[in-house]
Amino acid sequence: MIGRRKEQGAGAALILAIASGILIFALLSACNVERRKSDAELGLNSQQAAGRKVYDHDCDRCHEAYSTRGKKGPGLKGMFQHKYLRLSGLPANDARVTDIIRLGRNEMPSFSQTLNQQQMEDLLAYLHTL
Repeated sequence: MIGRRKEQGAGAALILAIASGILIFALLSACNVERRKSDAELGLNSQQAAGRKVYDHDCDRCHEAYSTRGKKGPGLKGMFQHKYLRLSGLPANDARVTDIIRLGRNEMPSFSQTLNQQQMEDLLAYLHTL
């Protein structure tokens, strides 16, 4: 009888240890969220900082700024460092990106009635920092 209890106790301890290990692994692997850097830490000038505010208000819910992983839309990290935009294949330049933001594309809504010219210029300045 005592031997049986020891076996049950050892089995329960093993299950608890395995479950704890899985939980710790899951928590650590989910912790890839970094602290948000300030405008100063990113070295943003006043126009780029204003563009970041536009981005936070209008773009962040669908796009990751500092990742190539997307949310609902593609991640934007390094967008202007390539000759062509990743999903559309359009040239990665101010004119094409402005057209996409103003007119929308596929599932992306138009922001022509939301952003004024200054906000668009500020946003583009910020996007160039990604």
